[in-house]
Order: sequence, then C-alpha cells, then structure tokens
Amino acid sequence: MVILKNYSLKNYNTFGIDVHAKEFIEVKSIEELQLALKNQGEWPIFLLGGGSNMLLTKNLDYRVIYINIRGIYLLKETDTNGQVKVMAGENWHDFVNYTIDKNYGGLENLSLIPGHVGTSPIQNIGAYGVELKDVMLDCEAMEISTQKIKSFTNADCRFGYRDSIFKNELKNKYIILSVTFELSKPPHQLKTTYGAIGQELAKNHIPTPTIKDVSQAVIAIRQSKLPDPKILGNCGSFFKNPIISSHQYKDLQNKYPTMPNYPIDENLVKIPAGWLIEQAGLKGYRQGDAGVHEKQALVLVNYGQATGSELLTLSKYVQNTVHAKFGIQIEAEVNIL
Repeated sequence: MVILKNYSLKNYNTFGIDVHAKEFIEVKSIEELQLALKNQGEWPIFLLGGGSNMLLTKNLDYRVIYINIRGIYLLKETDTNGQVKVMAGENWHDFVNYTIDKNYGGLENLSLIPGHVGTSPIQNIGAYGVELKDVMLDCEAMEISTQKIKSFTNADCRFGYRDSIFKNELKNKYIILSVTFELSKPPHQLKTTYGAIGQELAKNHIPTPTIKDVSQAVIAIRQSKLPDPKILGNCGSFFKNPIISSHQYKDLQNKYPTMPNYPIDENLVKIPAGWLIEQAGLKGYRQGDAGVHEKQALVLVNYGQATGSELLTLSKYVQNTVHAKFGIQIEAEVNIL
C-alpha cells in the first residue's frame, strides 16, 4: 500500500480544482481497502470515486482513499432479465455501454452521466425519467469502523430524489463496494417521453428505437447542452430541481405561464432549476473564471483558474437571485468541501 503525501487532486475532480490531500491512497481490491482503513494513521478518512459530484474549496486534511476496484459479473440470467454485479471503481458510462452491448435494458436513459458506479446509489442518480432505484437490486458496502461487509436491498437504501440512506443516517459510515442491477431483456420497455428524447429520435427518423438508439439520443442531447469536463471543468448538474407545492406552482403559473413542470403527485410539483436560473438572467453569467454555462444554466463551469471558493460564491449568488425572483430555494446537488 503506497501512501502519497500532500498529493494534488486536480486530476481527480471534474472541476479541475487544484487542492492537495495530506495523504492519498489508491486501492484496487477489497483487501487493500480493508488494510487502508485498519491502518488509518493520524488523518480522518475521505473517500474518492469519480470526483464528479463534488466541489473542493480548500486543501483536505484527510487520508484520501481513491476507490479503483474493478469488475463486471453476470450473476443470473432468465428469459426476461439479467442480474449484473458491478464493482465500485468502474466508470458509470462505460458500464452503461457494456449493458447496451449485451442488449440489457434499463440504463440507456442514464448514458453519459459522469462518475463511478460506487457513488451512484449514494446520489440515486437519475436522468430523463429514470433513476437508479428503478433498476438497482442491491449493493454491498463496507462499514468503515469495522471493515465488515453488509448487503443493502433496494428498500434498505431508502431512495429519494437525489437522496439515499448513505447521505443521511449512514453518511460517512459505509463504503459502497459493488452494485447489482436487474436489467431487462428484449422486448424492452423504453422511456422516450421525458425531455427531448422523442424529438431527437424523430429528427433521426427512428420510429421504433432500440436501447442503443435511446442511449445515442441521450448522449446527443447531453453533449449539446453539457460541456466535456476534460475541456471545461464542471460537475454536470450543480443544482437539484426543486420540488414545490401545487399551490405555490399555481400561483407562479399565473405570473409565468410558460413555466415547465413535472407533477410528483396531487400535492407536489418538480420545477426545472435550469429554467429558473435562465429566467433569472444568469445563463452565461460569469464572475471571473467561475461561470454559469452558456448552453445549460444548471451547470457551473471553471473557465480555467477559478478556485473552489469562487465557484461556491457564484453558486450562492445564483441561489439568492432565483429565490429573490421566484421565491424558490434551489439546493446544491454536489458535495461541497
């Protein structure tokens, strides 16, 4: 086990923020992870996956453990579905491509989401009408204090909108080692009505799409709106889409008739945060090298030399401006350190 001192995390976070960790360890097996936890040393533990859902605002006085445990395994297959176990260090989009190549359906709407598989249950990642909870069977996780491994069913995870038990009661107590998915075999039940998927398929004259067609449509939509973090530092969607009461939505609809909405139930409505930010006049807004992306207002970007603190200041300005205009408080989706 190699322990690196005062190690730069610039290449380990998609914002490209150059902060340093007191200690850095890369683990490639469960045994190496157990060893890194048992011999913790003087610094507290910080777990790092794909680095796509965090904003680093300062140097970390932590032992950063980079989870790079790999492997994809077919556990079971029936006439209707397949159960696939994926280790935490696998790249999420690479795994989605694997499932499409095998003609397993369910993840195609989640194409091109940055990050690793191991962090996907924590956030209950979602896009275009699909969430991780819709396809996850269970996950295995290691308790940090004891290094014991426990299995969590879908119900155990208490999934909510961009939320799970791992962000609440079990925050900083477990490390996800693997995730098992139950995916469909043909004929697949496709979800193409959310967002612009149907329009993209129609534009390409695809009346009866395959899961690969849906995936390619999602990729095209995301690439048209979202910058490549390798070129322009970002972490994808920075803010959650707020959920407001139906009563509040009706009041706002009278003033803003074109406000898009997605009903949750008879009492709650989800509003796109990107629309709110754009209507507040902040699409393309910059404070130095920290900016709101010119094509997708939901995304904050690092134009080169922005610090984490500068991006945090910008995010608070966006939140305050939206609240002042609409009376809606939008929350950050990313972890801020």
